[in-house]
Amino acid sequence: MDNNLKYSVIIPAHNEEQYLRLTLNSLLEQTVLPQEVIVVDDNSSDNTPAIICEFSEKHPIIKPVRRTSANQHLPGSKVVGTFNEGLPLLSKAYDVIVKLDADLILPPDYFQTILRVFQEHPEAGIAGGFAWEQDTHGAWRLNHPMNTDHVRGAFKSYSRACFTKIGGLRTAMGWDTVDELLARYYGFSVITIPELKVKHLRPTGKSYNPRAKRLQGEAMYLMRYGWILAAIASLKMAVKQGKYQTFIHNLQGFAGARKKSLPPIVNQEEGRFIRTYRWKGIRSKLPF
Repeated sequence: MDNNLKYSVIIPAHNEEQYLRLTLNSLLEQTVLPQEVIVVDDNSSDNTPAIICEFSEKHPIIKPVRRTSANQHLPGSKVVGTFNEGLPLLSKAYDVIVKLDADLILPPDYFQTILRVFQEHPEAGIAGGFAWEQDTHGAWRLNHPMNTDHVRGAFKSYSRACFTKIGGLRTAMGWDTVDELLARYYGFSVITIPELKVKHLRPTGKSYNPRAKRLQGEAMYLMRYGWILAAIASLKMAVKQGKYQTFIHNLQGFAGARKKSLPPIVNQEEGRFIRTYRWKGIRSKLPF
């Protein structure tokens, strides 16, 4: 491939013994190899650390990192905190940085295609394919409930310029939404490649988690959505999930964050852009 762009990968991993080998093998089978893969083990109690060491001993591009964090499950913030542990360990200059989950199988040409996108579209800030999951009959089916211009947090690739400009990833629920909003604020585009089918080996949980929904509402406050926009977004989410509790719990999270005066994760100007962008999207879907 006529492309000299280099990419580096950071994989946060917690108790991933069932899938990690498959993910690492799919990286090693890429038609364009990463220049380094930092695998950050976050307090695993299974064989994840041993698997990381096994691969790092055979493949010098794979580097193990051990992180000790609280056992408490913190959606969003914990995985980004683990990812951030790997950043100082990157030893090579990269053009593209990748945040990758440890339960994926990538097609062999995944990063060849991703790098071509960044090469052919200098304005591209974030790129990725779509997730496919197995149904109860074992068939692989597309699972992309978000807008088609959204890249799932499980496999995000960022240009170095974009990653630097947005200030890296926010350690909060909603990090994989605010990163794209900030990318657009700074003039970058988000590009999805539907033909890149990523096998997600651990299907997204369907059990209802009130705490996670409250954290989503809190994230809306931290992104400076405002009450009306948060209510509309929560209602849309509730309708899509078929769970009216989502609306209630989201707004409880928003109200709680407002009462505690939590510091927003975007500044006022960025927040203004986010609200304008969201309202524009809402109006574009109205039938009149």
